[in-house]
Amino acid sequence: MTGKKLLVVGGVAGGASCAARARRLSENADIIVFEMGPYVSFANCGLPYYVGNVITEEDDLLVATPEKFRDWFNIDVRINSEVTAIHREDREVSVRDLQTGRTYRESYDTLVLSPGSVAVKPPIPGIGMPGIFTVKDIPDTRVILDWMSRHRTRHCTVVGAGFIGLEMTENLKRRGLDVTVVEMQRQVMPAVDPEMADFVGEHMKAHGVELRLQAQVTEFTAGDKHRIAVRLNTGEIIDTDMVILAIGVRPQVQLAEAAGLAIGTTGGIVVDESMRTSDPFIWAVGDAVQARDRILGQECLVPLAGPANRQGRNAADAIMGGVASHRRFTGIQATSICGVFGMSLAATGLAEKKLKQLLESGCGLSYDKVFLHPDHHAAYYPDAKTITLKLLFETDSGRLLGAQALGMEGVDKRIDVIAMAIQKEGTVFDLEDAELCYAPQYGSAKDPVNLAGMVAANIVRKEVDNAHWQDLGNADPLILDVREPDEFDKGHVPGAVNIPLGQIRSRMSELPENVEIWAHCFVGKRSYYATRILSQNGFRVKNLSGGYLMHLAVNKPEGSGYN
Repeated sequence: MTGKKLLVVGGVAGGASCAARARRLSENADIIVFEMGPYVSFANCGLPYYVGNVITEEDDLLVATPEKFRDWFNIDVRINSEVTAIHREDREVSVRDLQTGRTYRESYDTLVLSPGSVAVKPPIPGIGMPGIFTVKDIPDTRVILDWMSRHRTRHCTVVGAGFIGLEMTENLKRRGLDVTVVEMQRQVMPAVDPEMADFVGEHMKAHGVELRLQAQVTEFTAGDKHRIAVRLNTGEIIDTDMVILAIGVRPQVQLAEAAGLAIGTTGGIVVDESMRTSDPFIWAVGDAVQARDRILGQECLVPLAGPANRQGRNAADAIMGGVASHRRFTGIQATSICGVFGMSLAATGLAEKKLKQLLESGCGLSYDKVFLHPDHHAAYYPDAKTITLKLLFETDSGRLLGAQALGMEGVDKRIDVIAMAIQKEGTVFDLEDAELCYAPQYGSAKDPVNLAGMVAANIVRKEVDNAHWQDLGNADPLILDVREPDEFDKGHVPGAVNIPLGQIRSRMSELPENVEIWAHCFVGKRSYYATRILSQNGFRVKNLSGGYLMHLAVNKPEGSGYN
Protein backbone atom coordinates (compact mmCIF):
# COMPACT_ATOMS: atom_id res chain seq x y z
CA MET A 1 0.00 0.00 0.00
CA THR A 2 2.99 2.36 0.04
CA GLY A 3 2.01 5.52 -1.85
CA LYS A 4 -1.57 4.37 -2.34
CA LYS A 5 -4.84 5.75 -1.03
CA LEU A 6 -6.71 4.39 2.01
CA LEU A 7 -10.15 5.69 2.95
CA VAL A 8 -11.62 4.91 6.37
CA VAL A 9 -15.35 5.40 6.95
CA GLY A 10 -16.00 5.98 10.64
CA GLY A 11 -13.63 6.69 13.51
CA VAL A 12 -14.08 6.01 17.25
CA ALA A 13 -12.45 2.65 18.13
CA GLY A 14 -12.05 0.50 15.02
CA GLY A 15 -11.65 3.10 12.30
CA ALA A 16 -9.37 5.43 14.25
CA SER A 17 -7.06 2.61 15.38
CA CYS A 18 -6.90 1.28 11.80
CA ALA A 19 -5.94 4.69 10.36
CA ALA A 20 -3.29 5.35 13.02
CA ARG A 21 -1.77 1.88 12.64
CA ALA A 22 -1.75 2.23 8.85
CA ARG A 23 0.24 5.44 9.12
CA ARG A 24 2.76 3.83 11.46
CA LEU A 25 3.28 1.16 8.80
CA SER A 26 3.55 3.55 5.85
CA GLU A 27 4.65 7.17 5.71
CA ASN A 28 3.74 7.43 2.02
CA ALA A 29 0.13 6.22 1.98
CA ASP A 30 -2.60 8.82 1.49
CA ILE A 31 -5.03 8.26 4.40
CA ILE A 32 -8.40 9.98 4.77
CA VAL A 33 -10.93 9.34 7.57
CA PHE A 34 -14.59 10.32 7.16
CA GLU A 35 -16.63 10.75 10.33
CA MET A 36 -20.32 11.57 10.15
CA GLY A 37 -20.32 13.18 13.61
CA PRO A 38 -18.30 16.06 15.04
CA TYR A 39 -15.77 13.82 16.83
CA VAL A 40 -13.45 11.32 15.18
CA SER A 41 -12.23 9.48 18.29
CA PHE A 42 -13.97 9.75 21.64
CA ALA A 43 -14.43 7.56 24.71
CA ASN A 44 -18.03 6.41 24.30
CA CYS A 45 -17.59 4.09 27.29
CA GLY A 46 -17.03 7.21 29.40
CA LEU A 47 -20.31 8.91 28.45
CA PRO A 48 -22.34 7.75 31.51
CA TYR A 49 -19.59 9.03 33.79
CA TYR A 50 -19.68 12.44 32.13
CA VAL A 51 -23.42 12.57 32.80
CA GLY A 52 -22.66 11.60 36.41
CA ASN A 53 -20.01 14.34 36.71
CA VAL A 54 -17.28 11.80 37.49
CA ILE A 55 -15.62 13.02 34.30
CA THR A 56 -16.04 16.76 34.71
CA GLU A 57 -14.67 18.09 31.41
CA GLU A 58 -16.15 17.14 28.04
CA ASP A 59 -12.73 17.49 26.41
CA ASP A 60 -11.47 14.62 28.57
CA LEU A 61 -13.68 12.31 26.49
CA LEU A 62 -11.77 13.17 23.32
CA VAL A 63 -9.19 10.48 22.62
CA ALA A 64 -7.86 12.24 19.52
CA THR A 65 -8.93 15.33 17.58
CA PRO A 66 -8.71 15.95 13.82
CA GLU A 67 -5.83 18.31 14.58
CA LYS A 68 -3.97 15.58 16.45
CA PHE A 69 -4.49 13.15 13.58
CA ARG A 70 -3.14 15.78 11.21
CA ASP A 71 -0.13 16.82 13.30
CA TRP A 72 0.89 13.44 14.70
CA PHE A 73 -0.06 11.11 11.86
CA ASN A 74 -0.48 13.27 8.75
CA ILE A 75 -4.00 11.87 8.37
CA ASP A 76 -6.76 13.93 6.78
CA VAL A 77 -9.80 13.67 9.07
CA ARG A 78 -13.06 15.03 7.67
CA ILE A 79 -15.67 15.32 10.40
CA ASN A 80 -19.36 15.99 9.72
CA SER A 81 -18.87 14.06 6.49
CA GLU A 82 -21.29 11.27 5.57
CA VAL A 83 -20.27 8.61 3.07
CA THR A 84 -23.55 8.00 1.26
CA ALA A 85 -22.56 5.39 -1.33
CA ILE A 86 -19.78 3.04 -2.39
CA HIS A 87 -19.10 2.72 -6.14
CA ARG A 88 -17.20 -0.54 -6.15
CA GLU A 89 -16.56 -0.71 -9.90
CA ASP A 90 -14.98 2.76 -9.89
CA ARG A 91 -13.42 2.33 -6.45
CA GLU A 92 -14.95 5.60 -5.30
CA VAL A 93 -17.27 6.75 -2.52
CA SER A 94 -19.82 9.55 -2.50
CA VAL A 95 -19.45 11.98 0.39
CA ARG A 96 -21.83 14.64 1.68
CA ASP A 97 -20.46 17.51 3.78
CA LEU A 98 -23.15 17.83 6.45
CA GLN A 99 -22.23 21.45 7.22
CA THR A 100 -22.24 22.85 3.67
CA GLY A 101 -24.41 20.29 1.87
CA ARG A 102 -21.74 19.81 -0.80
CA THR A 103 -21.53 16.33 -2.35
CA TYR A 104 -18.42 14.94 -3.98
CA ARG A 105 -16.71 11.66 -4.86
CA GLU A 106 -13.41 10.38 -3.48
CA SER A 107 -11.38 7.57 -5.00
CA TYR A 108 -9.65 4.79 -3.08
CA ASP A 109 -7.24 1.94 -3.53
CA THR A 110 -8.49 0.35 -0.31
CA LEU A 111 -11.58 1.15 1.74
CA VAL A 112 -12.17 0.35 5.43
CA LEU A 113 -15.69 0.47 6.84
CA SER A 114 -16.11 1.25 10.53
CA PRO A 115 -19.71 2.53 10.70
CA GLY A 116 -20.33 1.16 14.19
CA SER A 117 -23.76 0.47 15.59
CA VAL A 118 -26.93 2.40 16.23
CA ALA A 119 -29.03 2.42 19.39
CA VAL A 120 -32.16 0.30 19.16
CA LYS A 121 -35.39 2.33 19.24
CA PRO A 122 -38.32 -0.08 18.85
CA PRO A 123 -41.61 1.18 17.37
CA ILE A 124 -43.22 1.96 20.73
CA PRO A 125 -45.94 4.62 20.53
CA GLY A 126 -44.57 7.95 21.72
CA ILE A 127 -40.89 6.93 21.59
CA GLY A 128 -39.97 10.05 19.62
CA MET A 129 -41.35 12.55 22.09
CA PRO A 130 -39.12 15.08 23.92
CA GLY A 131 -37.36 13.82 27.04
CA ILE A 132 -36.56 10.34 25.67
CA PHE A 133 -32.85 9.83 24.97
CA THR A 134 -30.24 7.33 23.88
CA VAL A 135 -26.56 7.46 24.92
CA LYS A 136 -24.27 6.86 21.92
CA ASP A 137 -22.14 9.97 21.53
CA ILE A 138 -21.12 13.27 23.11
CA PRO A 139 -24.03 15.29 21.64
CA ASP A 140 -26.40 12.79 23.34
CA THR A 141 -24.90 13.66 26.73
CA ARG A 142 -25.25 17.36 26.02
CA VAL A 143 -28.97 17.16 25.37
CA ILE A 144 -29.47 14.92 28.44
CA LEU A 145 -27.66 17.36 30.73
CA ASP A 146 -29.49 20.29 29.17
CA TRP A 147 -32.87 18.60 29.73
CA MET A 148 -31.99 17.81 33.33
CA SER A 149 -30.98 21.42 33.95
CA ARG A 150 -33.94 23.09 32.23
CA HIS A 151 -36.60 20.83 33.70
CA ARG A 152 -35.11 20.25 37.15
CA THR A 153 -35.28 16.52 36.63
CA ARG A 154 -35.89 14.47 39.76
CA HIS A 155 -36.83 11.07 38.35
CA CYS A 156 -35.58 9.06 35.38
CA THR A 157 -36.81 5.79 33.90
CA VAL A 158 -34.06 3.69 32.34
CA VAL A 159 -35.32 1.14 29.81
CA GLY A 160 -32.86 -1.75 29.60
CA ALA A 161 -30.55 -3.18 32.26
CA GLY A 162 -27.43 -4.02 30.28
CA PHE A 163 -24.09 -2.20 30.47
CA ILE A 164 -25.30 1.28 29.52
CA GLY A 165 -28.51 0.91 31.51
CA LEU A 166 -26.68 0.05 34.73
CA GLU A 167 -23.94 2.63 34.25
CA MET A 168 -26.48 5.35 33.52
CA THR A 169 -28.51 4.27 36.54
CA GLU A 170 -25.51 4.62 38.84
CA ASN A 171 -24.57 8.02 37.45
CA LEU A 172 -28.09 9.41 37.51
CA LYS A 173 -28.32 8.36 41.17
CA ARG A 174 -24.99 10.10 41.68
CA ARG A 175 -26.69 13.23 40.30
CA GLY A 176 -29.36 12.88 42.97
CA LEU A 177 -32.15 11.48 40.77
CA ASP A 178 -34.56 8.72 41.68
CA VAL A 179 -34.31 5.94 39.08
CA THR A 180 -36.62 3.16 37.95
CA VAL A 181 -35.15 0.48 35.67
CA VAL A 182 -37.43 -1.45 33.31
CA GLU A 183 -36.08 -4.72 31.90
CA MET A 184 -38.01 -7.30 29.88
CA GLN A 185 -35.84 -10.20 31.13
CA ARG A 186 -36.19 -11.62 34.66
CA GLN A 187 -32.77 -10.26 35.60
CA VAL A 188 -30.48 -7.28 35.18
CA MET A 189 -27.43 -7.81 32.94
CA PRO A 190 -29.10 -10.33 30.59
CA ALA A 191 -25.72 -11.36 29.13
CA VAL A 192 -24.77 -13.26 32.31
CA ASP A 193 -26.49 -16.06 34.20
CA PRO A 194 -29.45 -15.15 36.42
CA GLU A 195 -28.09 -16.37 39.75
CA MET A 196 -25.07 -14.09 39.29
CA ALA A 197 -27.04 -11.12 38.00
CA ASP A 198 -29.46 -11.32 40.92
CA PHE A 199 -26.69 -10.34 43.34
CA VAL A 200 -26.30 -7.14 41.31
CA GLY A 201 -30.05 -6.56 41.24
CA GLU A 202 -30.25 -6.78 45.03
CA HIS A 203 -27.25 -4.47 45.32
CA MET A 204 -29.03 -1.92 43.12
CA LYS A 205 -32.20 -2.12 45.21
CA ALA A 206 -30.12 -1.58 48.35
CA HIS A 207 -28.98 1.69 46.76
CA GLY A 208 -32.52 2.88 46.18
CA VAL A 209 -33.08 1.79 42.58
CA GLU A 210 -36.57 0.58 41.67
CA LEU A 211 -36.47 -2.50 39.44
CA ARG A 212 -39.28 -3.58 37.13
CA LEU A 213 -38.17 -6.94 35.79
CA GLN A 214 -40.07 -9.04 33.25
CA ALA A 215 -41.77 -5.83 32.17
CA GLN A 216 -42.03 -4.14 28.77
CA VAL A 217 -42.84 -0.58 27.82
CA THR A 218 -45.98 -0.47 25.67
CA GLU A 219 -46.44 3.29 25.33
CA PHE A 220 -45.00 6.72 26.18
CA THR A 221 -47.44 9.58 26.65
CA ALA A 222 -47.01 13.22 27.61
CA GLY A 223 -47.79 14.21 31.17
CA ASP A 224 -47.99 17.56 32.96
CA LYS A 225 -45.06 20.00 32.91
CA HIS A 226 -42.83 18.03 30.53
CA ARG A 227 -43.31 14.79 32.45
CA ILE A 228 -43.68 11.45 30.68
CA ALA A 229 -46.01 8.58 31.48
CA VAL A 230 -44.35 5.21 30.82
CA ARG A 231 -46.98 2.48 30.46
CA LEU A 232 -45.87 -1.12 31.06
CA ASN A 233 -47.43 -4.38 29.92
CA THR A 234 -48.06 -5.13 33.59
CA GLY A 235 -50.55 -2.26 33.68
CA GLU A 236 -48.31 -0.04 35.78
CA ILE A 237 -47.73 3.55 34.69
CA ILE A 238 -44.46 5.18 35.74
CA ASP A 239 -44.62 8.97 36.03
CA THR A 240 -41.15 10.26 35.15
CA ASP A 241 -39.22 13.38 34.11
CA MET A 242 -36.94 11.69 31.59
CA VAL A 243 -36.34 8.35 29.87
CA ILE A 244 -33.02 6.78 28.90
CA LEU A 245 -33.29 4.06 26.26
CA ALA A 246 -30.58 1.44 26.82
CA ILE A 247 -32.22 -1.42 24.98
CA GLY A 248 -29.16 -2.38 22.96
CA VAL A 249 -27.54 -1.68 19.61
CA ARG A 250 -27.68 -3.10 16.11
CA PRO A 251 -24.93 -3.04 13.46
CA GLN A 252 -25.08 -0.12 11.05
CA VAL A 253 -24.74 -1.93 7.72
CA GLN A 254 -26.91 0.10 5.32
CA LEU A 255 -23.91 1.45 3.39
CA ALA A 256 -22.35 -2.00 3.01
CA GLU A 257 -25.67 -3.60 2.14
CA ALA A 258 -26.43 -1.00 -0.54
CA ALA A 259 -22.99 -1.67 -2.05
CA GLY A 260 -23.77 -5.39 -2.32
CA LEU A 261 -21.32 -6.58 0.31
CA ALA A 262 -22.17 -9.88 2.00
CA ILE A 263 -24.20 -9.55 5.21
CA GLY A 264 -24.18 -12.51 7.61
CA THR A 265 -26.93 -14.33 9.46
CA THR A 266 -26.31 -12.18 12.55
CA GLY A 267 -26.95 -8.99 10.59
CA GLY A 268 -23.28 -7.96 10.56
CA ILE A 269 -20.91 -7.50 7.64
CA VAL A 270 -19.17 -10.75 6.67
CA VAL A 271 -15.37 -10.56 6.98
CA ASP A 272 -12.53 -13.05 6.91
CA GLU A 273 -9.79 -13.37 9.53
CA SER A 274 -7.94 -10.38 8.08
CA MET A 275 -11.19 -8.33 8.28
CA ARG A 276 -11.60 -8.31 4.47
CA THR A 277 -15.19 -8.23 3.19
CA SER A 278 -16.61 -10.02 0.14
CA ASP A 279 -14.99 -7.26 -1.96
CA PRO A 280 -11.20 -7.72 -2.19
CA PHE A 281 -10.60 -3.97 -1.88
CA ILE A 282 -12.87 -3.36 1.12
CA TRP A 283 -12.28 -4.21 4.79
CA ALA A 284 -14.64 -3.74 7.76
CA VAL A 285 -14.10 -3.53 11.52
CA GLY A 286 -15.94 -2.84 14.78
CA ASP A 287 -19.55 -3.14 15.88
CA ALA A 288 -20.83 -3.55 12.31
CA VAL A 289 -18.98 -6.79 11.54
CA GLN A 290 -19.86 -10.39 12.17
CA ALA A 291 -17.09 -12.08 14.14
CA ARG A 292 -16.29 -15.65 15.19
CA ASP A 293 -16.93 -16.93 18.68
CA ARG A 294 -13.54 -18.13 19.88
CA ILE A 295 -14.93 -21.13 21.79
CA LEU A 296 -17.75 -22.38 19.59
CA GLY A 297 -16.54 -21.19 16.21
CA GLN A 298 -20.01 -19.75 15.52
CA GLU A 299 -20.66 -16.30 14.08
CA CYS A 300 -21.65 -13.62 16.57
CA LEU A 301 -22.04 -9.90 17.20
CA VAL A 302 -20.13 -8.47 20.17
CA PRO A 303 -20.14 -4.64 20.22
CA LEU A 304 -17.17 -4.02 22.51
CA ALA A 305 -14.38 -1.45 22.22
CA GLY A 306 -11.53 -3.90 22.83
CA PRO A 307 -12.28 -6.21 19.89
CA ALA A 308 -12.97 -3.18 17.64
CA ASN A 309 -9.52 -1.75 18.39
CA ARG A 310 -7.81 -5.08 17.69
CA GLN A 311 -9.78 -5.53 14.47
CA GLY A 312 -8.70 -2.09 13.28
CA ARG A 313 -5.08 -2.92 13.94
CA ASN A 314 -5.35 -6.29 12.21
CA ALA A 315 -7.00 -4.74 9.16
CA ALA A 316 -4.22 -2.16 8.86
CA ASP A 317 -1.57 -4.90 9.09
CA ALA A 318 -3.26 -6.92 6.34
CA ILE A 319 -3.76 -3.88 4.09
CA MET A 320 -0.29 -2.42 4.46
CA GLY A 321 1.62 -5.69 4.24
CA GLY A 322 5.04 -6.09 5.79
CA VAL A 323 6.17 -8.26 8.68
CA ALA A 324 2.80 -8.19 10.50
CA SER A 325 0.60 -8.88 7.48
CA HIS A 326 0.19 -12.53 8.50
CA ARG A 327 -1.68 -11.55 11.70
CA ARG A 328 -5.31 -12.61 11.88
CA PHE A 329 -8.22 -11.74 14.13
CA THR A 330 -8.74 -14.95 16.05
CA GLY A 331 -12.22 -14.37 17.43
CA ILE A 332 -14.21 -12.95 20.31
CA GLN A 333 -15.04 -14.35 23.74
CA ALA A 334 -17.00 -11.35 25.04
CA THR A 335 -14.77 -10.44 27.99
CA SER A 336 -16.53 -7.60 29.75
CA ILE A 337 -17.03 -5.82 33.06
CA CYS A 338 -19.63 -3.47 34.50
CA GLY A 339 -19.49 -1.48 37.70
CA VAL A 340 -22.52 -0.32 39.66
CA PHE A 341 -22.47 1.29 43.11
CA GLY A 342 -19.02 -0.10 43.88
CA MET A 343 -19.84 -3.67 42.82
CA SER A 344 -18.19 -5.14 39.72
CA LEU A 345 -19.67 -7.88 37.55
CA ALA A 346 -17.30 -9.36 34.97
CA ALA A 347 -17.56 -12.24 32.52
CA THR A 348 -15.65 -14.01 29.79
CA GLY A 349 -16.48 -16.85 27.43
CA LEU A 350 -19.80 -18.65 27.39
CA ALA A 351 -22.61 -18.17 29.88
CA GLU A 352 -24.46 -21.25 31.09
CA LYS A 353 -27.67 -20.05 29.46
CA LYS A 354 -25.91 -20.33 26.08
CA LEU A 355 -24.59 -23.80 26.92
CA LYS A 356 -28.11 -24.89 27.87
CA GLN A 357 -29.48 -23.61 24.56
CA LEU A 358 -26.87 -25.62 22.71
CA LEU A 359 -27.71 -28.77 24.65
CA GLU A 360 -31.41 -28.32 23.91
CA SER A 361 -30.61 -28.00 20.20
CA GLY A 362 -28.66 -31.26 20.30
CA CYS A 363 -25.26 -29.77 19.46
CA GLY A 364 -24.03 -28.76 22.85
CA LEU A 365 -21.00 -29.50 24.99
CA SER A 366 -21.02 -31.68 28.08
CA TYR A 367 -20.20 -29.19 30.82
CA ASP A 368 -20.17 -28.66 34.56
CA LYS A 369 -19.80 -25.62 36.79
CA VAL A 370 -18.53 -24.62 40.19
CA PHE A 371 -19.37 -21.69 42.45
CA LEU A 372 -17.02 -20.39 45.10
CA HIS A 373 -16.76 -17.33 47.33
CA PRO A 374 -13.10 -16.61 48.14
CA ASP A 375 -11.76 -13.35 49.57
CA HIS A 376 -10.10 -10.97 47.14
CA HIS A 377 -6.94 -10.96 49.24
CA ALA A 378 -5.63 -12.76 52.32
CA ALA A 379 -8.38 -12.99 54.93
CA TYR A 380 -6.05 -11.95 57.75
CA TYR A 381 -5.21 -8.67 55.99
CA PRO A 382 -7.77 -5.90 56.72
CA ASP A 383 -10.75 -5.24 54.45
CA ALA A 384 -10.85 -8.53 52.58
CA LYS A 385 -13.89 -8.55 50.27
CA THR A 386 -15.72 -11.63 48.98
CA ILE A 387 -15.65 -12.51 45.30
CA THR A 388 -18.44 -14.76 44.02
CA LEU A 389 -17.00 -16.73 41.11
CA LYS A 390 -18.68 -19.10 38.66
CA LEU A 391 -16.51 -21.28 36.43
CA LEU A 392 -17.83 -23.32 33.48
CA PHE A 393 -15.77 -26.14 31.98
CA GLU A 394 -16.03 -29.18 29.74
CA THR A 395 -16.82 -32.26 31.81
CA ASP A 396 -14.32 -34.73 30.40
CA SER A 397 -11.37 -32.59 29.35
CA GLY A 398 -11.64 -29.74 31.83
CA ARG A 399 -11.38 -27.22 28.97
CA LEU A 400 -12.42 -23.77 30.15
CA LEU A 401 -15.67 -22.50 28.64
CA GLY A 402 -16.51 -19.39 30.60
CA ALA A 403 -16.42 -17.54 33.89
CA GLN A 404 -18.39 -14.88 35.73
CA ALA A 405 -17.41 -13.05 38.89
CA LEU A 406 -18.80 -10.31 41.08
CA GLY A 407 -17.67 -8.44 44.16
CA MET A 408 -16.44 -5.14 45.51
CA GLU A 409 -12.72 -5.67 44.86
CA GLY A 410 -10.41 -7.81 42.71
CA VAL A 411 -12.99 -9.05 40.21
CA ASP A 412 -11.36 -7.66 37.09
CA LYS A 413 -7.96 -9.27 37.45
CA ARG A 414 -9.42 -12.72 38.15
CA ILE A 415 -11.59 -12.65 35.03
CA ASP A 416 -8.67 -11.25 33.02
CA VAL A 417 -6.49 -14.22 34.00
CA ILE A 418 -9.23 -16.70 33.11
CA ALA A 419 -9.92 -14.85 29.84
CA MET A 420 -6.30 -15.31 28.80
CA ALA A 421 -6.45 -18.98 29.76
CA ILE A 422 -9.57 -19.44 27.60
CA GLN A 423 -7.87 -17.65 24.71
CA LYS A 424 -5.02 -20.15 24.91
CA GLU A 425 -7.50 -23.07 25.09
CA GLY A 426 -6.55 -23.71 28.70
CA THR A 427 -8.10 -26.12 31.18
CA VAL A 428 -9.05 -26.13 34.84
CA PHE A 429 -5.68 -27.78 35.47
CA ASP A 430 -3.96 -24.69 34.08
CA LEU A 431 -5.82 -22.54 36.58
CA GLU A 432 -4.94 -24.98 39.33
CA ASP A 433 -1.24 -24.59 38.50
CA ALA A 434 -1.22 -20.89 37.56
CA GLU A 435 1.60 -18.94 39.18
CA LEU A 436 0.21 -15.55 40.18
CA CYS A 437 1.71 -12.70 42.18
CA TYR A 438 0.99 -12.74 45.91
CA ALA A 439 1.27 -10.41 48.85
CA PRO A 440 -1.46 -10.31 51.50
CA GLN A 441 -2.82 -6.94 50.40
CA TYR A 442 -3.21 -8.17 46.80
CA GLY A 443 -4.22 -11.80 46.96
CA SER A 444 -3.66 -15.14 48.64
CA ALA A 445 -1.14 -17.93 48.27
CA LYS A 446 -4.07 -19.83 46.79
CA ASP A 447 -5.51 -17.12 44.59
CA PRO A 448 -9.25 -17.24 43.75
CA VAL A 449 -8.17 -18.28 40.24
CA ASN A 450 -6.18 -21.20 41.69
CA LEU A 451 -9.07 -22.17 43.96
CA ALA A 452 -11.52 -22.19 41.06
CA GLY A 453 -9.15 -24.46 39.14
CA MET A 454 -8.64 -26.76 42.13
CA VAL A 455 -12.36 -27.13 42.82
CA ALA A 456 -13.11 -27.81 39.16
CA ALA A 457 -10.12 -30.14 38.75
CA ASN A 458 -11.36 -32.27 41.66
CA ILE A 459 -14.61 -32.77 39.75
CA VAL A 460 -12.96 -33.56 36.41
CA ARG A 461 -10.68 -36.07 38.14
CA LYS A 462 -13.78 -37.51 39.86
CA GLU A 463 -12.29 -36.95 43.29
CA VAL A 464 -15.57 -35.37 44.38
CA ASP A 465 -19.11 -35.39 43.03
CA ASN A 466 -20.75 -32.03 42.40
CA ALA A 467 -24.39 -31.06 42.88
CA HIS A 468 -26.31 -27.85 42.16
CA TRP A 469 -29.29 -26.21 43.81
CA GLN A 470 -30.97 -25.81 40.41
CA ASP A 471 -31.15 -29.61 40.15
CA LEU A 472 -32.79 -30.19 43.52
CA GLY A 473 -36.28 -30.42 42.04
CA ASN A 474 -35.22 -33.41 39.93
CA ALA A 475 -33.70 -35.41 42.81
CA ASP A 476 -34.62 -36.55 46.30
CA PRO A 477 -31.41 -36.52 48.32
CA LEU A 478 -30.88 -36.02 52.03
CA ILE A 479 -29.71 -32.42 52.50
CA LEU A 480 -26.89 -32.32 55.02
CA ASP A 481 -26.09 -28.90 56.49
CA VAL A 482 -22.63 -28.95 58.10
CA ARG A 483 -22.72 -25.42 59.49
CA GLU A 484 -22.79 -24.64 63.19
CA PRO A 485 -26.19 -24.78 64.96
CA ASP A 486 -26.42 -20.99 65.32
CA GLU A 487 -25.89 -20.58 61.57
CA PHE A 488 -28.50 -23.25 60.89
CA ASP A 489 -31.02 -21.52 63.16
CA LYS A 490 -30.69 -18.24 61.24
CA GLY A 491 -31.92 -19.92 58.06
CA HIS A 492 -31.80 -23.33 56.45
CA VAL A 493 -33.25 -25.52 53.74
CA PRO A 494 -36.53 -27.12 54.86
CA GLY A 495 -35.96 -30.75 55.85
CA ALA A 496 -32.18 -30.39 56.04
CA VAL A 497 -30.25 -32.39 58.66
CA ASN A 498 -27.74 -30.34 60.66
CA ILE A 499 -24.50 -32.06 61.70
CA PRO A 500 -21.59 -29.60 62.06
CA LEU A 501 -18.36 -30.51 60.29
CA GLY A 502 -16.53 -31.04 63.57
CA GLN A 503 -19.05 -33.74 64.56
CA ILE A 504 -19.28 -35.63 61.25
CA ARG A 505 -16.93 -38.46 62.18
CA SER A 506 -18.63 -39.13 65.53
CA ARG A 507 -22.20 -38.91 64.21
CA MET A 508 -21.98 -40.86 60.94
CA SER A 509 -24.34 -43.46 62.33
CA GLU A 510 -27.17 -40.90 62.15
CA LEU A 511 -26.89 -40.81 58.34
CA PRO A 512 -28.63 -43.41 56.13
CA GLU A 513 -26.28 -45.48 54.03
CA ASN A 514 -28.79 -46.20 51.24
CA VAL A 515 -29.71 -42.57 50.42
CA GLU A 516 -27.70 -40.09 48.40
CA ILE A 517 -26.51 -37.16 50.50
CA TRP A 518 -26.04 -33.60 49.24
CA ALA A 519 -23.87 -31.67 51.70
CA HIS A 520 -23.56 -27.92 52.05
CA CYS A 521 -22.24 -25.21 54.36
CA PHE A 522 -22.45 -21.46 53.71
CA VAL A 523 -20.01 -21.19 50.79
CA GLY A 524 -18.98 -24.79 50.04
CA LYS A 525 -15.62 -25.19 51.79
CA ARG A 526 -16.65 -27.06 54.96
CA SER A 527 -19.09 -29.22 53.02
CA TYR A 528 -16.27 -30.23 50.68
CA TYR A 529 -14.33 -31.47 53.69
CA ALA A 530 -17.44 -33.31 54.90
CA THR A 531 -17.93 -34.84 51.46
CA ARG A 532 -14.40 -36.21 51.45
CA ILE A 533 -14.88 -37.73 54.92
CA LEU A 534 -18.21 -39.35 54.08
CA SER A 535 -17.24 -40.64 50.63
CA GLN A 536 -14.23 -42.42 52.10
CA ASN A 537 -16.54 -44.06 54.63
CA GLY A 538 -18.84 -45.57 52.01
CA PHE A 539 -21.54 -42.90 51.70
CA ARG A 540 -22.89 -41.67 48.38
CA VAL A 541 -22.37 -37.96 48.80
CA LYS A 542 -22.17 -34.81 46.66
CA ASN A 543 -21.05 -31.31 47.50
CA LEU A 544 -23.58 -28.57 46.76
CA SER A 545 -21.51 -26.02 44.86
CA GLY A 546 -21.53 -22.52 46.30
CA GLY A 547 -23.18 -23.50 49.57
CA TYR A 548 -26.21 -21.94 51.25
CA LEU A 549 -25.30 -18.57 49.76
CA MET A 550 -26.05 -19.88 46.26
CA HIS A 551 -29.23 -21.51 47.58
CA LEU A 552 -30.41 -18.04 48.56
CA ALA A 553 -29.50 -16.67 45.14
CA VAL A 554 -31.06 -19.52 43.15
CA ASN A 555 -34.20 -20.25 45.14
CA LYS A 556 -34.90 -16.87 46.77
CA PRO A 557 -36.73 -18.20 49.84
CA GLU A 558 -39.04 -15.84 51.73
CA GLY A 559 -37.14 -13.50 54.00
CA SER A 560 -33.78 -14.17 52.36
CA GLY A 561 -33.35 -10.64 51.09
CA TYR A 562 -33.37 -11.88 47.49
CA ASN A 563 -37.08 -11.35 46.83
